[in-house]
Amino acid sequence: MRQGFIKVAAVTPKIKVADPVYNAEQVCKGLEEACARGAKIIVFPELCLTGYTCGDLFLQGLLLKEALAALRRVAEATAGRDALVLVGLPVERDGRLYNVAAVLHSGEILGMVPKTNIPSYAEFYEGRHFAGGNRRAVPFCLDGGQIPFGANLLFECVNVPGLTVGCEICEDLWVANPPGTDHALMGATVIANLSASDETVGKEEYRELLVKSASARLLCGYVYTSAGEGESTQDLVFGGHNLIAENGTIIAQSKRFQGETIYGEIDVQRINGERRRMGTFGKEPDLPYEVVPFRLTVEETCLDRTFGCTPFVPSDEEKRNHRCEEILSIQSYGLKKRCEHTGLQKAVIGISGGLDSTLALLVTVRAFDMLGLDRKGILAVTMPCFGTTDRTYDNACRLAKTLKVTLMEVDIRESVLRHFEDIGQDVDNHDIAYENGQARERTQVLMDIANQQNGLVIGTGDMSELALGWATYNGDHMSMYGVNAGVPKTLVRHLVRYYADTCQNAELSEALGDVLDTPVSPELLPPVDGVISQRTEELVGPYELHDFFLYYMLRCSFEPAKVYRLAVRAFEGLYDRAVILKWLKTFYRRFFSQQFKRSCLPDGPKVGSVALSPRGDLRMPSDACARIWLEQLEELA
Repeated sequence: MRQGFIKVAAVTPKIKVADPVYNAEQVCKGLEEACARGAKIIVFPELCLTGYTCGDLFLQGLLLKEALAALRRVAEATAGRDALVLVGLPVERDGRLYNVAAVLHSGEILGMVPKTNIPSYAEFYEGRHFAGGNRRAVPFCLDGGQIPFGANLLFECVNVPGLTVGCEICEDLWVANPPGTDHALMGATVIANLSASDETVGKEEYRELLVKSASARLLCGYVYTSAGEGESTQDLVFGGHNLIAENGTIIAQSKRFQGETIYGEIDVQRINGERRRMGTFGKEPDLPYEVVPFRLTVEETCLDRTFGCTPFVPSDEEKRNHRCEEILSIQSYGLKKRCEHTGLQKAVIGISGGLDSTLALLVTVRAFDMLGLDRKGILAVTMPCFGTTDRTYDNACRLAKTLKVTLMEVDIRESVLRHFEDIGQDVDNHDIAYENGQARERTQVLMDIANQQNGLVIGTGDMSELALGWATYNGDHMSMYGVNAGVPKTLVRHLVRYYADTCQNAELSEALGDVLDTPVSPELLPPVDGVISQRTEELVGPYELHDFFLYYMLRCSFEPAKVYRLAVRAFEGLYDRAVILKWLKTFYRRFFSQQFKRSCLPDGPKVGSVALSPRGDLRMPSDACARIWLEQLEELA
């Protein structure tokens, strides 16, 4: 549970209809197994102590009495168990019958949550037996004591910040205004749904959609447990379709008709972070709520949940291709609008034969094609200097030729040497002035050509470089429209690969393939034996690590220790702990120290949920101190 991870379980026991004694035994077995796996919130199906399909037997007093007796046995089984348990049964109160979720902890019944919405349509006829539950909690007398009884109950873990559990039952999720909405607005970060949803053709997909959308809309974890084997098949079949979701993502799902228990770790820290980020979340409903406290032992949660190495890149090929097409469209439409607004029909772009400038060139070509403009209006400028290799130079020229844009070559060696002479820079001193002098000269050339040609300078730098400040201030940092500003480096590669695979041009595809195989480099230092001597990832660290850090630091607001924990898990076998920690420290140092470059970024389109524009997503002072972030990392060393 440290760092916000709560292991939850959705358990579907095999039951016998109208046999509470047997069903309690099965629930206790499921409880024992789930606790052994470390589950802290355990959810059983709707009416599982009797079976959902009892029909008119629900009106039998003996069944109701035995159901309460079964509940007591399950409650006793929770004694000494470090978990909050929710189990379904029918309960009579004041002469009316209710479909109830009993909430149990440490041998006690903390409260009962009645089903609010009672379906009486199609195959459902619950209205024949059950009344709709009251929202406001009222006292319910049980075994000489009183417990709260009502839909507006929340169960708050007082020693785990952010963990508050709300409950709804089956149909409550399917209505226009689910009780879970109010639960979430009143602070519930995890919503449990005890269900008995029968199987019909197509219902599986709709059920999954409901759970995903509820967790997304309410910014919560959602544990959905459904009835399965043992329910009567007189007219219906129940598949035990269990789902666990978080913020719109299914993190665990059972196979139907298997009686499968599923587990997942819900991150309540991330849920609360999302709610802080969204200023539109949190309007309190008018209905009064009662909060019931409970405690759990705070310990390290063993994670079964996996975290991909590339959070910006879908692992599924079909989804990845769709994402690439979508991003290319966003980039090109953004540039199209800028060209239309300015009335300019020429674009100037510096091409190096590297990934970023290649992607920017491809986007520019798309935008010109959309506008119906001649591609010859795209001026692809190659500016060889001290670090340029034959490979990157040849690739730049091939791309311009294959794409049928105008290729310009401006050799800047003499200009840079003259500049070095003017400022007294020793040409053999390969310091930062030596490197940045070349980058700024290139930007000056592009800007002046744009003035000559009445065109736009297209920026090529990507979001990962902006995060690390790996750009020369007023050099490649500057442009008139930065089409790659919202694209992380790990995604740049996939975008270029996608273009190569779909362009239906063998020559272009071959050229793009060689660009993809070229090491990432600014090429500001002289090559060695004609080979690139300056490899970016050897200097600032692997971009796949930095993109991982960026996503979880900025998108999820995780603190450094948690980012480190997830990175160790995600990159196991690829990077050892020391290497990950080293580059994570580098990431935080550079991210904080380089904000001044991001504070004056050119315009550029946002393409994903993480963006660094000072006018949009990231309002960060340029002189913010990174001390507390770095100190936490030092404690991990």
